[in-house]
Amino acid sequence: MQERGKAAVADKSEDAPKDSKEPASGGGLPSVTIAYIAESAGVSVPTVSKVLNGRSGVSDETRARVEKLINKYGYRKPSGSRRQKIVELVFRELESMWGVEILRGVEEVARRNRIGVMVSKLGLHDSKAGMDETAGRRPQCVLSVSWLSEAERDRLAANSIPYVVFDPIDDVPDGVPYVAATHFRGGQSAARHLIGLGHRRIAMISGPDHAFCLARMAGYRSALDTAGLAVDPELIVRMQLTREDGYAAAGELLARPDRPTAIFTANDLQALGVYQAAREAGLRIPEDLSVVGYDDVPVTAWVDPPLTTVHQPLTEMAAAATELALTLGRGEKIPQIGLEIATHLVVRESTAPPPRD
Repeated sequence: MQERGKAAVADKSEDAPKDSKEPASGGGLPSVTIAYIAESAGVSVPTVSKVLNGRSGVSDETRARVEKLINKYGYRKPSGSRRQKIVELVFRELESMWGVEILRGVEEVARRNRIGVMVSKLGLHDSKAGMDETAGRRPQCVLSVSWLSEAERDRLAANSIPYVVFDPIDDVPDGVPYVAATHFRGGQSAARHLIGLGHRRIAMISGPDHAFCLARMAGYRSALDTAGLAVDPELIVRMQLTREDGYAAAGELLARPDRPTAIFTANDLQALGVYQAAREAGLRIPEDLSVVGYDDVPVTAWVDPPLTTVHQPLTEMAAAATELALTLGRGEKIPQIGLEIATHLVVRESTAPPPRD
């Protein structure tokens, strides 16, 4: 782990932990890192980071113990001037159609703050080597799309690099900054729209058991429950978030004698697969089958017919995440550690009342 914060140690008293070495740098003044403070206090690196930044979520006893060690060793956060003037945007995969929308929001805020943007790619659980390189670049802040492991968070915190998780795929621990969308309300609005058109057999092609997929499905279930409609487990299919998986799931649903009159998908790619399966089954959209997607990527307005979908405000979310990370980097107080930005339904031509018979 790289040693960044340096300060003189006034004395080496018996207060130092017996099972760890005093910080030292060869031939000169001793030095100390945030990781050493954490080890000495018996806490995690993020806990020390919270104390340094005056954030909540730390007990009074722990805060006092950490502050005592900070004062003892004269530790100071590395100067912000030592960081490069870049925002690093970390993708876990770059095949998604909505990556451009995220980049647009990050660049908007970066340009306003006169800093650059760097895009990098790490595997979903590529914790050590990739984040070591990121920490070594010393960016102003890091925005990680979908995921940031505990090891990665510790590495960034040890180098006093603020971070925000963008649209996390799983629930984030308390105290981890994130920006997401109102996925429950999004799923609810999609199902309510179809119910309002008169549909009663509404299928859902969901995704993996990630937090946002589960929230979208919970919204769908809630709308059906509120309308007094039974949730039929046979009409819920869990697949990956790809066009191919949407096509496969729709093929299975539409082959049933009591096929659904409407399908809500967990993302727009799945919806495009539904279009293909419906046409191969000789069904017209929306006359025979209504389809609602989720995300509102640009291609949804160009397909035939244009897709009704839940708009996830990716550009606004990315801008908010960048602002949040830069605010944390300046050591300023933030009103809340996590933000959820509202979704809304965009009604186009892929939905209509169900066939009369």
